[in-house]
Amino acid sequence: MSSATDSTYAARDHARAQAVPVDRPRPPEGTAATDVVWAETVPGGNYTHRVLARGTSLRLADPLGDACAHLLLHVADRPWERLNVADTTKVQWNAYLGPGSLLLSDQGRVLASVTEDSSGRHDALCGTSTLARNTQRYGDGTPQSGSPAGRELLLLAAAKNGALTYTGSAGPGTAVTLRAEQPLTVLIANVPHPLDPRPGYHCGPLEVTAWRGRATGPQDPLWDATPEGRRAFLNTAEFCAARGI
Repeated sequence: MSSATDSTYAARDHARAQAVPVDRPRPPEGTAATDVVWAETVPGGNYTHRVLARGTSLRLADPLGDACAHLLLHVADRPWERLNVADTTKVQWNAYLGPGSLLLSDQGRVLASVTEDSSGRHDALCGTSTLARNTQRYGDGTPQSGSPAGRELLLLAAAKNGALTYTGSAGPGTAVTLRAEQPLTVLIANVPHPLDPRPGYHCGPLEVTAWRGRATGPQDPLWDATPEGRRAFLNTAEFCAARGI
């Protein structure tokens, strides 16, 4: 069976077909254009990545109400330290992330903090879609197909099993903003949620915007919001100070 990339010319045409021109998202009101370090719209079924400096704010916005961002975070110069969802929910006694939530690594350090959230639809239990599931459901789940799986785009296994209920999108125009508390390598795949009950492959554009800022400090209310969070911030500050960050 031939594929869309079984020859050099076919691979070229396929790559060019993916380069659909899209509008760059606008920076938040009050943010200078010169402070914007990342502005990109990720079509459904695609992925993106970037290394962000400590203190950078990252907004993931859903303009049409059908985007589904699957997020992985790694410390930029130490890729073995990454987002640990189990610790993130366990340490904070909460699986429902929102404003004030901390995204933690397995080293007990803060990778990012949630500063704003108009969505409230953040799944910390399911993981992302898989090659096998997408192949069964859509006919193909490889990165080159029209229905790529999130795990294949992120190159990591993350699917979870459980008796969960799909609650759907929060609607158009919602967004969530994170603040990088360490230098981060950000990986994002915009693909349907694994529990999405719709038979087709539905996924709208995701707007990604990042701008310069400062990491959380002792003067920020978030620093002392919880004893567990304070300890995580102290661990992070101590580690960054020792490395001159």
